[in-house]
Amino acid sequence: MASLSLSLGLLVLCNLALVHCDLYDGHVRVWGLSASNLKGDFLSQPDPYVKVWCGPAFGGMSSILKNQANPTWPGEFNFVDIIHKSVLKLEVWDNNVGPDHRLGTCTTTIRPGRHTETCHLKKGTVYYTYSYDYSH
Repeated sequence: MASLSLSLGLLVLCNLALVHCDLYDGHVRVWGLSASNLKGDFLSQPDPYVKVWCGPAFGGMSSILKNQANPTWPGEFNFVDIIHKSVLKLEVWDNNVGPDHRLGTCTTTIRPGRHTETCHLKKGTVYYTYSYDYSH
């Protein structure tokens, strides 16, 4: 219900202010996450995992893959009611006994269609595919 009120509120605000707002509801799917040459701490291979957001929505995190410099994560992340031109963000982390260490962040502004992305981190490279379907 809060999402509906927010959407209606934004629609009224856009109409009253005569401001151009992209209020398309869309579906974003992220899959095929993998990485190469990830570097963890000095003592061992990284234990990487990924956290995924689209706009303000947190989609969750992948499984933690132990001792993997070149991981391929199973599964996918799905987001609904996504506003056109939202930012897709992936954070790659190394699971540690103490605080986890962020290996890097990938961001892209979503575009309609299917896209395969390559993201260069300071400590490796991440690959993923996303699709964005919307109606207006």
